[in-house]
Amino acid sequence: MIVSDPMSIPVAPGPISGRVTLPGSKSFTNRALPIAALATGVSTIHGALDSDDTRYMVAALQELGIAVEADWNTGTILVSGANGVIPATEADLFLGNSGTSMRFLTALVALGVGRYRLDGNDAMRTRPIGPLIEGLRSMGVDVNELGAPGCPPLEIVTNGLPGETVVMPGDLSSQYFSALAMVAPYARGAMEIVVEGELVSKPYIDLTADAMAAFGVTLRHDKYQRIWVEPDQKYHATEYNVEPDASAASYFFALAAVTGGSITVERLPSSSAQGDTGFVDVLESMGCRVDRGRQDITVRGPDKLQGVDVDMNAISDTVMTLAAIAPFANCPTTIRNIGHIRLKETDRLTALATELGRLGIATNETPDSLTIYPGEPQPAIVQTYDDHRIAMSYAITGVKAPGIRIADPMCVRKTVPRFWDILFGLIEPSRD
Repeated sequence: MIVSDPMSIPVAPGPISGRVTLPGSKSFTNRALPIAALATGVSTIHGALDSDDTRYMVAALQELGIAVEADWNTGTILVSGANGVIPATEADLFLGNSGTSMRFLTALVALGVGRYRLDGNDAMRTRPIGPLIEGLRSMGVDVNELGAPGCPPLEIVTNGLPGETVVMPGDLSSQYFSALAMVAPYARGAMEIVVEGELVSKPYIDLTADAMAAFGVTLRHDKYQRIWVEPDQKYHATEYNVEPDASAASYFFALAAVTGGSITVERLPSSSAQGDTGFVDVLESMGCRVDRGRQDITVRGPDKLQGVDVDMNAISDTVMTLAAIAPFANCPTTIRNIGHIRLKETDRLTALATELGRLGIATNETPDSLTIYPGEPQPAIVQTYDDHRIAMSYAITGVKAPGIRIADPMCVRKTVPRFWDILFGLIEPSRD
């Protein structure tokens, strides 16, 4: 599907029910790739997500001299691991607006011997990476900021990564900690990563640990305040199966919630390490019925959603999903402890308040919370700020409220390229 003009969202004729098979998790795919690149032997990644972010990661690993063969039609990727070595001594890596690629590869190239440059698009050049920069500098890695302080582009001059104690603030992103944790087995000595303050998005550390364990390395933490890898552990090649993306599943669970229908997301176990499966707990508190199976999860929507007051720090990628359906609840919804989402693809808190206001919905925005008041969304073109999650979330609003159009709809390629086909297939099964 190629669309340049704002996309009109068809209104659901009634409750929407169906079964959905979603593409693989971006979070798992973009962790499995660099881990496999460090392993010994050839790993096969099955069910990998085909998206802008994962293609940036694959292309970057290839630039670094890692043999990667991707069959995007089948989601199968072969990675010939280099046993902790970065073959290239010089590389120029362009990573678009892929935050995971930028953060994870910044730590990965620090293992090398040479000079590496990492850059992205205009949006990436405003996204903070300062804590990781300072963490690497504290270990003697030469990191030069070539643009705005604390942001890409970066030039890294390195002679390998010593193992030391690294202290980083935890209030901006857990990705800095995952980045160092994944490369820790190949530092010259033992590395301990200490969290200063409270760590945001803690479930993503568990997700990183799950991916590392699949390749033979155990990641440990002490209540998310100290993170480390025991000595003498290395990654070994494996056959790795990527789960469906739990963040993407949130939009379809919300579709059931807001239309009073029933949606089952297949192959997404309730035991998944993906923290965003916790979004169904929020929906349950709003009156939905949730069936948590061993192999799939089903959400059934109520006649009327109930407003909630919820801390979503741990599952902040689903804040946009909740905000998009909150106008249809019977009382206000308040989402708390989410100030760090201002540093994502865009300032998501302000973007949510702005676009809800464009739809005629009253909100109250604070530095780290958003309250959304019930109302009937009015026709409008929703601006998406080149942010895939804004586009997908407000699409669900449009399924319930007529006259909503989504600007730059193909920004969803970042994580769910087939999002529109899947959504419209549920709303209008006979649609071409």
